[in-house]
Amino acid sequence: MSKIFMKTPLVEMDGDEMTRILWSWIKEILIEPFVDLKTEYYDLGLVERDKTDDKVTVDSAIATKKYGVAVKCATITPNAQRVEEYNLKKMYKSPNGTIRALLDGTVFRAPILVDGITPYIPTWKKPIVIARHAYGDIYKAVDGKAGVGKAELVYTDKDGNKTVQEIFDFKDGGVVCAMHNTDKSIKSFARACFNYALDLKLPLWFSTKDTISKVYDGNFKAIFNEVYENEYKEKFEKAGIEYMYTLIDDVVARIVRSEGGIVWACKNYDGDVMSDMVATAYGSLAMMTSVLVSPDGIYEYEAAHGTVTRHYYKYIKGEPTSTNPVATIFAWSGALRKRGELDCTPDLVAFADKLEKATIDTIEGGEMTGDLVGLFKKEGVTPVKLNSREFLQAIAKRLA
Repeated sequence: MSKIFMKTPLVEMDGDEMTRILWSWIKEILIEPFVDLKTEYYDLGLVERDKTDDKVTVDSAIATKKYGVAVKCATITPNAQRVEEYNLKKMYKSPNGTIRALLDGTVFRAPILVDGITPYIPTWKKPIVIARHAYGDIYKAVDGKAGVGKAELVYTDKDGNKTVQEIFDFKDGGVVCAMHNTDKSIKSFARACFNYALDLKLPLWFSTKDTISKVYDGNFKAIFNEVYENEYKEKFEKAGIEYMYTLIDDVVARIVRSEGGIVWACKNYDGDVMSDMVATAYGSLAMMTSVLVSPDGIYEYEAAHGTVTRHYYKYIKGEPTSTNPVATIFAWSGALRKRGELDCTPDLVAFADKLEKATIDTIEGGEMTGDLVGLFKKEGVTPVKLNSREFLQAIAKRLA
């Protein structure tokens, strides 16, 4: 059987721990037997990032700008324990944060729905798509320890004029954090959210906490409103969908009562937290797609979860694991589909569709990883737990 042709390479960003193992198996079992796979490879595993002083992460983002489509494996963002464990030179920043800042993109995350897995919130019948701003806030913050003394926020304009605001007058020890965002990035975020909602024909809800953060969050609210009124109001009305701004605690209450079918736009930290909550409530964090979309049409696909450390430690001891690879499979299928769309190679698009269908059909047919067995309830089907490699092989049978 001849393999499906690719015109242009994908940027391939390898990762860490158990997801790195799944990454190689997915390529071996599900992609390379069917596709003449072309990638420009970057190793974003923690060892290589330390070896290159994290230059490899920057290089991968630059390559993504060049080729337009990337697929990324989950990676470790090291804390103090990881610095010691891997004997790192320093505590490197999140590779996702670095890539997002360089691409100035918005992250869209959506659950993978399967017949037989009912969300924990039974009213949810349709996907809830989380749109996460992928720049700034706590991920680009400057923080530090404080002793007795005064912490101040100082802004110096281009003419050298200074504005000083007191943050807190410490009578004892504490901590201080300063974060930022830019009007340019917020506008890009707003346009990406409005465009994505129009593409999906879903209403867009945007939430911050501007009643508390009157200037910082208030700026997000004002920019979204300005962009909507000037550029998207007529388009939304024509499409028959709404744009709504409200406080984040109000949206949380509304989301829980909704049936889904909404794009929920969140600031960076809110989107990080809420996407995990939504994914878990739909059934499993391993069943959540994630794509970073830049304003100039660059796409980076990844799973929405981490490196599955606990399973990796079992794997290196030689113990079998039943780690769910579905979100990582969908990262590959999403990247292959977009590559096919941009290159006008319909066979590649069709293969991506077939891979996703085969994955869902395998689960709906009763073959799945251990995390899904307890969630799966379908009349006439008894779920069977497979280890990770067996599950990939079951999918491959449906691709043959």
